[in-house]
Amino acid sequence: MRDTRESRLLLVLLIAIAFALITVDIRGGEDSPVDGARQAAAAVFGPVEDGVATVVDPVGDAVSAVRDSGDRHDRLATLEKENAALKARLGSDDRNRSRLGQLDKMLKTAGAGQYGIKGAEVIAIGAAQGFSWTVTIDIGANDGVKRDMTVLNGDGLVGRVTTVGPGTSTVLLANDPDFTVGTRMEGSDELGFASGQGDRPLRVQLLNGKVKVQKGDRLVTFGSQADKPFVPGVPVGFVSRVDPSGGDLTRTIYVTPFVGFTKLDIVGVVVEAPRADPRDTVLPAKPRPTPTPTVTVTVTPSPSAADGQYQQEQ
Repeated sequence: MRDTRESRLLLVLLIAIAFALITVDIRGGEDSPVDGARQAAAAVFGPVEDGVATVVDPVGDAVSAVRDSGDRHDRLATLEKENAALKARLGSDDRNRSRLGQLDKMLKTAGAGQYGIKGAEVIAIGAAQGFSWTVTIDIGANDGVKRDMTVLNGDGLVGRVTTVGPGTSTVLLANDPDFTVGTRMEGSDELGFASGQGDRPLRVQLLNGKVKVQKGDRLVTFGSQADKPFVPGVPVGFVSRVDPSGGDLTRTIYVTPFVGFTKLDIVGVVVEAPRADPRDTVLPAKPRPTPTPTVTVTVTPSPSAADGQYQQEQ
């Protein structure tokens, strides 16, 4: 096609229609009117995205090696052994070292929670401005991924699977305005519901309007019925602001997520839930406060001062 005014207008029109369909699709969920087209698109374009992402990716095989960890989710020692083998297979450049660190941290998180995961790489991002916060990962139905599975990384909750193709899946991120997850506060067990606010902290509505909350308090996922879409115990974030209660039945707090949604790379889809709720065990240990050094000053009188005092006493 020639580069004419008409071809450019047609291109702009097609892009606008595509964005409109994406919006209708995400907002519609399981009842989306374009669900059939969505599945077809995932089947057609998913392999293309996956192929482009893995052509020169030396970490791809490493992540693939942990995709079957769901079959051995209760054997942390096995995961650690696999991880050690992966380290030997990766290169030594800065990018691979960074991704290796992400993989290592994710495996430890999955082991702490006894989550059976399938490792994946983020290969595409959605239109965050004005539409939805989504990413595409390089595993799908052929890898055992299903709709409404929890997605995490080494830091905590990433999101949930919304669309599944044969070899790729779409993940709705936890900071999306349409995202809601049940939460439970560390220690007090107070329940609430967290909603995404884009690039702002999550907004959490606590069911108890009189609960005492402080900055720095941490939250994990409460879990869903039959563990879909959320398994319990996944770290969510920490309290960064608390609204005055005002005598309301509920209380609003704002939570900074543990996960950085603008720099996602290595993630894991939870394909097998833990046998028991891990409660707060997946949260990292709280940093110990650094003791304030104290200085003791001892004054020693000079010889001349001591002699003067002796003469006065005489």
